[in-house]
Amino acid sequence: MDKPNIVVEVVYALADKQKLLRLSVPEGTTVREAALRSGLDAHFPGLDLAAAPLGIFGKAVPRPEERVLEDGERVEIYRPLIADPKEVRKQRAARAAQAKAAEQGE
Repeated sequence: MDKPNIVVEVVYALADKQKLLRLSVPEGTTVREAALRSGLDAHFPGLDLAAAPLGIFGKAVPRPEERVLEDGERVEIYRPLIADPKEVRKQRAARAAQAKAAEQGE
């Protein structure tokens, strides 16, 4: 006997384009499997569904190949970080300190 289906959403967004799909998948489908089934890589060239970081309702899923979905959940496909947030903050603080030092030196 086939497993019953559940309905989940899979979403991916860029700054100028986003797509949300509702999928009917077999019970027991993992987060990664749902992302792969979505076919969103056909709409977003360069999107690697097999390796992209994934989450559910805004929370990253550390092992999407193992996490089984429940009915009604939304899988989010995240873009890879271009820059390390800690490094960006350090650079911003260094620039602010230089600007302040320059102001005081005038």
